[in-house]
Amino acid sequence: MKHAMVVDDSGVIRKVARAILEGLAFDTCEAEDGVAALFACEQRMPEVILLDWNMPQMDGVGFLRALRKMPNGGAPRVIYCGIENDRAQIAEAMRAGADAFLLKPFDRRTLLSKLSGMGLA
Repeated sequence: MKHAMVVDDSGVIRKVARAILEGLAFDTCEAEDGVAALFACEQRMPEVILLDWNMPQMDGVGFLRALRKMPNGGAPRVIYCGIENDRAQIAEAMRAGADAFLLKPFDRRTLLSKLSGMGLA
């Protein structure tokens, strides 16, 4: 079973994303910030990560930079999820190692389309 991680400081977003991913047959874990997400990646590296931008302790870009330096940290496909279609922010996330962008709130169809385009669904 494919493994996914949802990294977001909003419990509601984590629950919604987790329900969608589990409905798509992903084993899913959650992290409330970049620090917790890095720890989780050390335990089990996911195939896909849905990543928020603004979080306490370590934001999405800080997490991405640290992830990509980890052993096997280049493997996960990272979908940066934001509430704004801010081109500068999206570009920074892509330079830091994101593979795609998804505007929040998203639904099952939108996430499935993004995952299918990455060969993950």
